[in-house]
Amino acid sequence: MPLNTIPLPYGLRDVKITPYTDATRTVLAGSSIDLPNAQTFTFTETEDYEDLRGDDQLQTSHGKGPVANWDLENGGLSLEAYAAVAGGTVTTTGVTPNQIKTYRKGALDIRPFFKVEGQAISDSGGDVHGVLYACRATGDIKAEMKDGTFMIPAISGKGFGSKIAAGGPPLNTLYDWVQNETAVSIP
Repeated sequence: MPLNTIPLPYGLRDVKITPYTDATRTVLAGSSIDLPNAQTFTFTETEDYEDLRGDDQLQTSHGKGPVANWDLENGGLSLEAYAAVAGGTVTTTGVTPNQIKTYRKGALDIRPFFKVEGQAISDSGGDVHGVLYACRATGDIKAEMKDGTFMIPAISGKGFGSKIAAGGPPLNTLYDWVQNETAVSIP
């Protein structure tokens, strides 16, 4: 698809989460974690405004800076992806065929920052990626086991400006839409 063609993104092909290795969200981990069976990656840009009123009318308003509210849903339960968004630890004990993998969330474990990238294939060729650079799960983290249905974990939160030190987007980048002429897997 030539880049002057309007992309027609369809569906959700893939979502990957990349944790930060530091609390100041300046260094991303060297590899990403696949969100299995990704079903929804939604984000909405929003901004709070302060209004100035005077002389019986609204004079102006000033924004307090944009933020992205986001939601993720997927089928299945990747304990590594869960830990990347909720904090906590994943441990594996035992030997095959009796291994046990455990995700444990402590009362003092904070929710870390991470990057999210989603990919949709375009019906006009190529693909489109949506990238949020500094996410934190600030809303509910939900997983329900229910008779007759698959577990669909759901997570929501906020996206903030990038603080990546080197090799990333410009400082304070909130999100990118990336249109590729030829479809490219999320690294």
